[in-house]
Amino acid sequence: MNDRVFPIRPYDKPAGGLGSLHGTAKALQEHGAFPALATLTRLNQPQGIDCPGCAWPDTPGGKTVDFCEQGAWAVAHEATRRRATPAFFAANTLAALREREEWELESFGRLTAPMRYDAATDTYLEISWEEAFVLAGGALRALEHPDRAVFYASGRSSNEAAFPYQLFARAFGTNNMPDSSNYCHESSGDALRLSLGVGKATITREDFEHADAIFVFGQNPATNHPRMLGDLREAKKRGCKIVVFNTMLERGLQAFADPQSAAETLTGRGTPLADAYYQVRLGGDFAALMGMVKAILAAEARRGGVLDRTFIDEHTDGFGQFAAAVAAHEWPALEAASGLTRAQMEEAAAIYAASNATIATWCMGLTQHEHAIETLQTLVSLMLLRGNVGRRGAGLMPVRGHSNVQGDRTVGVTNRPKQEWLDGLRAVFGFEPPQAYGLDAIGAIKGLLDGEVHAFLSLGGNFAVAGPDSPRVLQALSRTALTVHIATKLNRTHLHPGHLGLLLPCLGRTELDQQAGGAQFVSVEDTASVVHASAGRNTPASTQLRSEPFIVTELARHTLPDSPIDWRGMGRDYDITRDCIERVAAHAVEGFGHYNRRIRERLGFRLPNSAGARIWHTASGKARFSAHALPQDTIMSRARAAYGDKVLCLATVRAHRQYNTTIYRDPQGEVDRYRGVHGTRKVLFIGPSTLQRLGLQDGDSVTVRAAAPDGITRELSGYRLVERPLPDGDVIGYFPELTPLISPELVARGSNTPAFKEVPVLLVKPLQSCNKVKK
Repeated sequence: MNDRVFPIRPYDKPAGGLGSLHGTAKALQEHGAFPALATLTRLNQPQGIDCPGCAWPDTPGGKTVDFCEQGAWAVAHEATRRRATPAFFAANTLAALREREEWELESFGRLTAPMRYDAATDTYLEISWEEAFVLAGGALRALEHPDRAVFYASGRSSNEAAFPYQLFARAFGTNNMPDSSNYCHESSGDALRLSLGVGKATITREDFEHADAIFVFGQNPATNHPRMLGDLREAKKRGCKIVVFNTMLERGLQAFADPQSAAETLTGRGTPLADAYYQVRLGGDFAALMGMVKAILAAEARRGGVLDRTFIDEHTDGFGQFAAAVAAHEWPALEAASGLTRAQMEEAAAIYAASNATIATWCMGLTQHEHAIETLQTLVSLMLLRGNVGRRGAGLMPVRGHSNVQGDRTVGVTNRPKQEWLDGLRAVFGFEPPQAYGLDAIGAIKGLLDGEVHAFLSLGGNFAVAGPDSPRVLQALSRTALTVHIATKLNRTHLHPGHLGLLLPCLGRTELDQQAGGAQFVSVEDTASVVHASAGRNTPASTQLRSEPFIVTELARHTLPDSPIDWRGMGRDYDITRDCIERVAAHAVEGFGHYNRRIRERLGFRLPNSAGARIWHTASGKARFSAHALPQDTIMSRARAAYGDKVLCLATVRAHRQYNTTIYRDPQGEVDRYRGVHGTRKVLFIGPSTLQRLGLQDGDSVTVRAAAPDGITRELSGYRLVERPLPDGDVIGYFPELTPLISPELVARGSNTPAFKEVPVLLVKPLQSCNKVKK
């Protein structure tokens, strides 16, 4: 590898602008302008199509063009003319397909017919839908216990698919329902519920129009939810302060040129965004937040008037213990843990104290660490100090990724169901749902590895590749009795079927869903709790495609032939499903009254947020300050004690030309525009001080070896080092290629979210081994 073949250099332009317009054009050119172009005009429009690319809220009142480059790529790939037909599978063994890269599997196109794995030929062969449903139902009934099955759900499925899916699992007898939230924002939900009584954003998109300051933690909107940059730009233009805490310098947080602004796009001069950008070390946000709080409490002691004493007295508890816990930490310890100076933390605190309305947003940079919940509770406590919850222009927002990951959880997809939800299922459907908590994603991984899980059903997603220890998990899937994947396209998890392996193709979000009850629409919930309709109009990629709700309910009907539940009705008329959601939710979730009528309103409806109304569903009935000490026993401290002080902290991130595990191939070889990477994803970003300390140089090729707590050897070779301004001891590389390095033992305390941002590794040069994962 060299710069001539694989140019890697910093990107010095604003995010967005001509680059985004060019990227959108390439997406359409690669996959055909029609019907993708026609679809884009309806994307994120009232009663249009909800973009599958992210969960950022739609523009209040609507906007003529309300999609981004990433949305265009998602739509173009769904509307592609390419097809993975039965003939394609007959000509390609799974062993051969496993040699292909992620983007190649994606590029084969849409699945067109139900398939069954044939071990004799090592291929998927076409079968009828009825045969698929009968085989799956029989295999599930043959299990010795319902808890031998796992029902995984991706966050892209609609409420109308997710609700019958969770109903199916519980009627079958298990709460083994891991979902994509387990991989990302589980820590957010847990921390917010403990502190505020509700696990969702307390604000709406309109609040961005009224904030005096917006603090952005651990996220890269330009790649993961680009429409957010438009809101940050508008806020900045009216004088709002924007403060960023992020380990890596990201162009989208430094400057943004709105592609809809002719002046910014043509001149290439975007709007500067971050007023202050703090490169906190990986996992250092906890200490940085504590430093901010320490500075604010000191300012209050000096001059008073900094804290909202009325709010604290009327709406919170635990302030005294929290203040004492913060005071016990000395500045040198906070500086060492955060990677920031005292002056930087005091500067950030001064911006916060000067703001009368502050919003805090965050993403995986806060949630995928061992002490994620404690970090997030400290962020909540910071916001409580000045009453920045429950008023206009102020509040907390965990920014979700999958377009309906929040909605799926609202309608029951979770391994930890509330008792009120189970009571609702019992009252409406007349069966006794299982009471014990089921397996989450990490629990399912461990169950697969130790042989306790015998059947794996997946409503979308790329479960094994998205999670830790992917090569071993893929092998474990091949040892199961049953795998069932409901999908639009091929991915690597599908290439490791169980003894009975079924691959069932479904309609995409943009396609017409015509059922016996007429043309159907579905509903989704965005990151601000707005529930709205989504109706596809494109001609389906194949006449043999079926909708997710239809497939789920037919699987349930064939598995549970004696069930009195109206599976057939829910799979063919989604009004029936929404009526059922409303009836069950009446026991557990506020806001679903008159669901079928309100979802037909132009903008849908917003589910109420109790914390946003300053109603606190906590044990004390008040918002809670949480007192924590900086941890001394951490993933990294344990790894360095075991493997030495050359252990580095690895964080995995997504590239620009990517959506979760889906890798988009760019014809010109662009991998990650805003980080300047082309031609290869096998790179590790590393700081100059780390290179010097380890005797390495920019451009060196290394083997990345996990310093794992379980003693299993995990390593990947051929990674090129790319020097960037990063804190000493931190390295950053791409997800999902680096997931093979991650042990299932590396998780956030309490939420069990994989610690994708806190992976201890060693760099070895020269190369001493090839890619391998072995015991």
